[in-house]
Amino acid sequence: MRQENVDILADHSLLLAIPAFLPAIALVGLVLFIALRDRRAEKRENDGTRAQSEPTEENP
Repeated sequence: MRQENVDILADHSLLLAIPAFLPAIALVGLVLFIALRDRRAEKRENDGTRAQSEPTEENP
């Protein structure tokens, strides 16, 4: 049954779905933040150990 002269002004399904996806998006952002921070810390740590393990050249 279709009614004539009916205009759908808004569809609120997306608005109702936002609260369901917001925690998932926040969790993904948190995981990415921690992963990037850990990679940077590991890179700094490896750079420091490389500098210590390289032999020093003595100038004559």
